[in-house]
Amino acid sequence: MKVVVGYSGGLDTSVIVPWLKENYNAQVVCMSGHVGQREGLGGLDEKALARGAVEFYGEDLRHEFVEDFVWPTLRIGAVYGRKYLLGTAMARPILAKRQVEIARTVGADALAHGCTGKGNDQVRFELTYAALAPDLRVVAPWREWDLRSREDAVRYAQERNIELEGIDEDKLYSRDENLWHISHEGGPLEDPGYEPEESMFLWTVTPELAPDKPEMVEVSFEAGVPVAVNGNAMGPVELLEECNAIAARHGVGRADLVENRLVGMKSRGVYETPGGTILYKAIQDLESITIDREAESLKDQMADRWADIVYEGRWWTPEREALQAMSNVLSRNVTGSVKLKLFKGSCAVVARTSPVSLYDQDLASFGGSGKYDQADAAGFIRLFGLPTQAAARQKRGSSEVDQEISQLISGFADVGGL
Repeated sequence: MKVVVGYSGGLDTSVIVPWLKENYNAQVVCMSGHVGQREGLGGLDEKALARGAVEFYGEDLRHEFVEDFVWPTLRIGAVYGRKYLLGTAMARPILAKRQVEIARTVGADALAHGCTGKGNDQVRFELTYAALAPDLRVVAPWREWDLRSREDAVRYAQERNIELEGIDEDKLYSRDENLWHISHEGGPLEDPGYEPEESMFLWTVTPELAPDKPEMVEVSFEAGVPVAVNGNAMGPVELLEECNAIAARHGVGRADLVENRLVGMKSRGVYETPGGTILYKAIQDLESITIDREAESLKDQMADRWADIVYEGRWWTPEREALQAMSNVLSRNVTGSVKLKLFKGSCAVVARTSPVSLYDQDLASFGGSGKYDQADAAGFIRLFGLPTQAAARQKRGSSEVDQEISQLISGFADVGGL
């Protein structure tokens, strides 16, 4: 059997390669995707081959990740659990898709991943496999083997003389990193009452130590897609990296939440999403002048549904495609620029402009307006209030009937007492 493994180079996948060879007599092909993790793909090919893989595929997926997964999610405004900007959830479908494509290239019989049986990622990977390669077998070692902890995995590797150089065997946190965010889970964070130590944060400076002077940043959009920062046009990867750098030095983008995992439990995670935080603030504010009330309301409804779709791993579905098509239509006029002020962990919009703005200063002004006759408001209010008036009349009528019935009952009681 030939198996393509989603390979990170960490402890779990380093053990999975020899485990597959021992338990399935498998030829193992390792695949890694660069979606913005700081270490990139450096040295992963050597590690994979040293663990026993017959081939290694390293894929630079950064541009596709931002343009085809991050921007559509930003554009629709999806947020899960009121705080989570879906960094890990967005990266899984592109990694799993590329894994499937490589499996087809090498003629593999199966796909394997290193996700545990308690997490969301197993669902995200396997739903992508189901959508794009339903004929391929799925092997999930964490649901099969008798290893139950990192200590077990280290012992397994040591017994087989598997070199673990470069792997932190005693790491305190489980982390996931890409261009959009870095997440921190596990360790002391499993206690929701624990306040994280400042040393845990890797991207953002503590707000107290951020610069004492605020910084202004201007983000420009075309049809809901970020295209420039401070007037400088950039590609998607460069733009997101620039936003991350600016926001991180001001301590912007931290989120600490207890989320509802898809598999049924609650789990605590701490996320750093500096660039994403300012981009969300900016696009939502730009929409306030470029789309009307009904369209804004519809987008908000779509955003919640999109967040669930992405979080649950249902990216490759007609439902997501349909929502994206609607979002594309509603975002056609989300074009313009937004200026934000960053200061010690805060991010506030201070100005917005658009060549297709729906905002009419003459109409909105409290002064005189040649376009708006205030006397017209009386007729509008009468018509708008008709349902309220009808309900009030009905309620008053019911009250009068109730009062009459009460008086009759009282009269009968008085007669009966004579």
